[in-house]
Order: sequence, then structure tokens, then C-alpha cells
Amino acid sequence: MSEEMFNVGKIVNTHGIKGEVKVLRITDFDERFEIGSRLYWSDGKNSLTALTVDGHRRHKNFDLLHFSGYDSLNDAEPLKNGMLQVKAEQLEPLEEGEFYYHEVIGCEVYTEGGDYLGKIKEILSPGANDVWVVSRKGKKDLLIPYIEEIVKTIDVEQKRVTIEPMEGLLDE
Repeated sequence: MSEEMFNVGKIVNTHGIKGEVKVLRITDFDERFEIGSRLYWSDGKNSLTALTVDGHRRHKNFDLLHFSGYDSLNDAEPLKNGMLQVKAEQLEPLEEGEFYYHEVIGCEVYTEGGDYLGKIKEILSPGANDVWVVSRKGKKDLLIPYIEEIVKTIDVEQKRVTIEPMEGLLDE
């Protein structure tokens, strides 16, 4: 069985001519992209390529990464649209009350009154708090700010989240 891998970023494009790639981050851990970090590139078809970060800077809402041995646009071009991943053993232990994105995505969301709202399909990190995107049948996605006043319980074992919606949150 192949080792469990976790996505930390998606390569959305190349940047410049020196082999940099533009990465949409899906991790809260800045150290994932530190110089010397080991990442694995996947095309989603089971092949993994080990990469070592030897350059990192932030640009607008993206991380620009450079990998050892990828020194031109031609070297970096094949990496486009691939996912950057880490192995399970690279996951950091979390503090109590902290969760990995992959643990929260797929959780079913209920109100404290027991009403089923939908399933968390992605997590956005626009600023101060993460926002959980909940897909609902026949309705537009629900955006839930991940703050104590709203998110009451998270049970990653049962894949269940309970929220107390603030006024206007569930309005269409």
C-alpha cells in the first residue's frame, strides 16, 4: 500500500524564466515551504517526484517556490497543475483544538438543533480566520467563519461539525 500523502499546495503556474513556480497554499504551516523542505510532487496518477525547496518568497496571495535542480522555465513547466504533498510522518503534532484541513474537509455540518446543513468541501484562508465552504443540496454554498462563537464542536472521528449559526448566516 502506498504511503498516505497530504496536499500542502497546488502549482498553478510557472513564474518567470528561472524555474520558479506559483503555488496556491493549502496549509497553515509556513515551514512547509522553508528552504531545505522536502515536498513531493504528484500529478494525481500515483507518480511522486521528490523536490527540495531552495527558494521561497510570497507574492500577492501566492507562494513562489524554487526547487533544487529546476533552474529554467522548461524545467518547471511540467510541474504545472500538480499537487505538492508531504508524507504522513512529516505532519506536525497539533495543539488541542487544532485540526488539519484534510480532517475537516468532508465533515458533515449540523446546527446545534440537529439540522443537517451540508458537507465541508474546502477551506479558505482569506485573513484573520479560516472560512469553511459547505456545499448544500439545491442551495448555494454556505460560508462558515471558523470562530468560537459559531463552530461549537468538531469530531474528526465521526466527521461531524456542530455550529451555532449567527444571525444572517443561513440566509439565502
